[in-house]
Amino acid sequence: MKKIILLCTALILFSLYSLGQIAPEDKIVGVYLTATKTSQVRVFKATDNKYYGKVAWITLESRNKIDSLNPDPKLRTQKRLGMLILRGLSYNAKEQKWENGTVYDPDNGKTYDCFLWFDPANPSVLKLKGYVLGMRFIGRESEWIKEAKLRD
Repeated sequence: MKKIILLCTALILFSLYSLGQIAPEDKIVGVYLTATKTSQVRVFKATDNKYYGKVAWITLESRNKIDSLNPDPKLRTQKRLGMLILRGLSYNAKEQKWENGTVYDPDNGKTYDCFLWFDPANPSVLKLKGYVLGMRFIGRESEWIKEAKLRD
């Protein structure tokens, strides 16, 4: 009887421990300070099992900026705060990258293909590469820093 109780206790503890583990693909979920340090982006997993990023904090002087360069005239009056800038990223377990998504740059109104990965030397640094026409070797790279919480 003691063996059964011990085995059941071990199974329960193992199950609770396993539930607390973050799946590798969900490591990207969180809040990041962008390279310009003027905004934070909250990355989340949507119901389609893809990853998205929304501007969750922006500096006080930029708080009322609108998306005036958006190619869609209907969206040119939307505020940058709350704007969805990362879309449709899927996790590639083999490459340990989130790819096949897009990033929108409100500073120029353009959308780029993109992929993201964590810096192996510093796991709190998320690297983002935006590119066009499927040419990953040409493009712009940016580093975002994972933060514990949103700024005020």
